[in-house]
Amino acid sequence: MRPRPALHFPECVYRRCRFWLLPAVAIAVAGCGSTTKVIAENPANAPHVAVVNATKKTISANLEIASEFEPYQEINVYAKVSGYIKELHINWGAHVAQGQLLAVLEIPELQQQLELDQASVRRSEQDVARAQEELTRSESAYTVAHLTYTRLANVQKTRPELVAQEEIDVAQGKDLEANAGVSSAKDALAASQQELLGAKAGLDRDKALYAYARITAPFDGVVTEMDAYTGSLLPAGTSSNKGDQALCRLSQNDLLRLVIPVPERAVADIHIGEPVAVNVSGLNRKFDGKIVRFSDQIDPETRTMHTEIDVPNPKYVIVPGMYATVEIPLQTAQNALTVPVQAVQSSAEGRGTVLVVGQDNRIERRDVTIGIESSTDAEILSGLREGERVVFGEQAQFSPGELVVPAPVTPLETD
Repeated sequence: MRPRPALHFPECVYRRCRFWLLPAVAIAVAGCGSTTKVIAENPANAPHVAVVNATKKTISANLEIASEFEPYQEINVYAKVSGYIKELHINWGAHVAQGQLLAVLEIPELQQQLELDQASVRRSEQDVARAQEELTRSESAYTVAHLTYTRLANVQKTRPELVAQEEIDVAQGKDLEANAGVSSAKDALAASQQELLGAKAGLDRDKALYAYARITAPFDGVVTEMDAYTGSLLPAGTSSNKGDQALCRLSQNDLLRLVIPVPERAVADIHIGEPVAVNVSGLNRKFDGKIVRFSDQIDPETRTMHTEIDVPNPKYVIVPGMYATVEIPLQTAQNALTVPVQAVQSSAEGRGTVLVVGQDNRIERRDVTIGIESSTDAEILSGLREGERVVFGEQAQFSPGELVVPAPVTPLETD
């Protein structure tokens, strides 16, 4: 085969073609390396990127747990004695104070028993009076008999011929008999007094039972349920039978409680008396709460600890059953170097990366150590300096060394 003759172009044509071929070569190179990103070197073509400055401030890590409001205490109000409802002073939703009258029961048989008890007390009092009179008479008779015997005995000692022995023996017998009469009268009086005490105790007992005919509120609360109305028969709620009918259900709602399961990792940071923020989404409001008690034991099944938070509700704004989110502060760092959480790409426990925009506006990937994390910020323990600019948002679309146009932004702060 004959070789092709070489082509010769004038110098001017060669120079013109050289400039035509350069863009084509660049395009060909870009097309062949489809997996390699072409980095723009012209600032006019550089992408804009949102950046924030690493700043120092106080940061706190909070534990957020959702829970449901419960009444501080809630009970079924039962009757102590069985009876028919004669008067009813409450209804659904009624706000009552401690000691306020809720209902009055009609118990005719107990009223009759009170009358019998009062009669028994009066009879016992009369028996005591008679026994006291008998004791007085016996003591008087003993005094006379004993005085007679003493005088005769003294005369016999000085003038034995004046008193017969038989008279002395008779006087001594009467003296002993009178003394025995006094002892018997004292025993009768004591028995009568015991009977009086028993009668009074029975009267007091029945009076106490009759007082239960007036059902009162044991604490300040709200009637959340009515189970009986005027004329209904309420059984005595003294047995363990759960089927006994109650008058109503009473809830203390001026103070509510939240029961939250605190994870094991946060147990060490929970302290009695610590204030917490309670966010009620249904009311779009925040309330102040306080940790008041916890079980001080980890549930082996859930690995959580039973913790209770009290939330004052003096105006009854919160209704039991509403959901709330509790924010419990766990750790706090003062003057900590922080960046928004959107600027950190977490890679492992306590480790992550950030994209730093240097003074030459080029991207630099940095490994950082992460400390406390809040809902908005992350503490940077190492790998970053105060004032350095970091990329805010998605990092995957930028490459190290890439030229960018930084656009400072201000992240929104959350309450």
